[in-house]
Amino acid sequence: MLLEDVVTKTLHRMRVACWYTGQILVWFSVILISPLIFVVFYPDEVAHVPAFLIPTALSLLTGVFFRKLSNLEKTEVLSPQEGTVVIVLAWVLMILFSALPFIVSGYLDFSQAIFEATSGWSTTGLTMFTNVEVLPRVFLVWRSLMQFAGGAGIAVMMLATLIGPLGTSLYSSEGRMDNILPNITESARIIMVIYSTYAIFGVIALKLAGLPLFDAFNHSLTALATGGFSTRNASVESFNNPTVEVILCVLMFLGATGFGIHYTLWKGNIKAFLKNGEPWLMGSIILASVLSLLPKARMIFGEKAFRYVVFQVISALTGTGFSNTNLVRWPSIFPTGVFLLTVLMTFGGMMDSTSGGVKQFRLLLMLKLIFHSIMRFVSPRRVVKKISVWKGDKQRFIDDETVKNLLVFLGLYVVVYLVGSFTLMLFGFDPTRALFEFASAMNGVGLSVGITNPDLPVGVIWTLILGMFLGRLEILVVFFAIARIIKDFKIVLTEA
Repeated sequence: MLLEDVVTKTLHRMRVACWYTGQILVWFSVILISPLIFVVFYPDEVAHVPAFLIPTALSLLTGVFFRKLSNLEKTEVLSPQEGTVVIVLAWVLMILFSALPFIVSGYLDFSQAIFEATSGWSTTGLTMFTNVEVLPRVFLVWRSLMQFAGGAGIAVMMLATLIGPLGTSLYSSEGRMDNILPNITESARIIMVIYSTYAIFGVIALKLAGLPLFDAFNHSLTALATGGFSTRNASVESFNNPTVEVILCVLMFLGATGFGIHYTLWKGNIKAFLKNGEPWLMGSIILASVLSLLPKARMIFGEKAFRYVVFQVISALTGTGFSNTNLVRWPSIFPTGVFLLTVLMTFGGMMDSTSGGVKQFRLLLMLKLIFHSIMRFVSPRRVVKKISVWKGDKQRFIDDETVKNLLVFLGLYVVVYLVGSFTLMLFGFDPTRALFEFASAMNGVGLSVGITNPDLPVGVIWTLILGMFLGRLEILVVFFAIARIIKDFKIVLTEA
């Protein structure tokens, strides 16, 4: 192919990516201004309106600029390579605009605000605020909305509303693999219906359990998003309400369950649901973790041990980050618990859920590969059996490409985790706390043993930011996008 043709195709690919990025930012401005609805109910917070109007205008203008820059006469199909670039670029810009309300209002500096926005969109829940109870309600709502939207995923929300089937590459670029229906746009709409319905029922249940409506609204959104932002400094511990904790455990588990699995239940396809290995594996991990921690926990916490252990195990495994006890003192009084919670945060929830981590699907796949290898060794050589995994209402057979992708992901995951944890150790944090805190950031959990605070060195803040960002977009997507952008600019600059 001639260099001129390569440059032409590269420029066209960049224009397509610009159009979709612009479309996302125009649509994102609606989310950015939506917290101002609550000013109607809390008129004393009208002074904070400019903190949202300014970034909303900037997002809208940037989106229009990107669309004009694309100079496309009609919408075009987005390729997988373009999809990764759009997702990464859109996430970076949305995080930047989402941080502006905190900066304009003077609550946080630039690095702190980027941290808070990244924590929100990645559904992590680590926070730069030492006292969230003094924050205006409009900012508390904004933190919850970021997590709710981030949990669903921009790709899902865009496909369900504006872009449609031409942008289906965005879906897989955000780490999703489960098309509920052959029509991916309809799949995205079903996901939004399921997600919103659970959120509404969560608000009602928490209100009936005794929470004020404002707290019920925010905690339902962030529990279902497995996000963990709370309206209270002590998180769920401040409520001291076992019923609320049970409801939140249900919401956290629902949020960590793949949308395809939810859909099988909504259709009443119990037979297909029971064939899915992820819920069984996740339930087994929860049960085994609780049983292993309870004996020691009873000696430390007494009669509250069962509540603490069950809640924290579910919160860690689902990647939510709510706590009903003070985890800062756990490394000294319950190091076994800290170690197991670190492992659970690494495991994460199910594939195609709002949760982070390695994901139950990959764990299940590894177990099946190990079992398959053992059985192949002890069986006659002529016996050949395919490995299959149920995902929603479909049976998927595992090929060599899937295994290769699994190994590449796990390799990169380990490297990023070790580098991030070691970086925290270089700043003086002991290994136990460093490993826990970075696992919490990278896996989108939000539990903290006391490292995260607004007085952290800038280097630590940005280390945790990168961990949250890479973890939410499943590492490879970010690397693919960076490689694609660098290569495209090299081609264009070479011709220039």
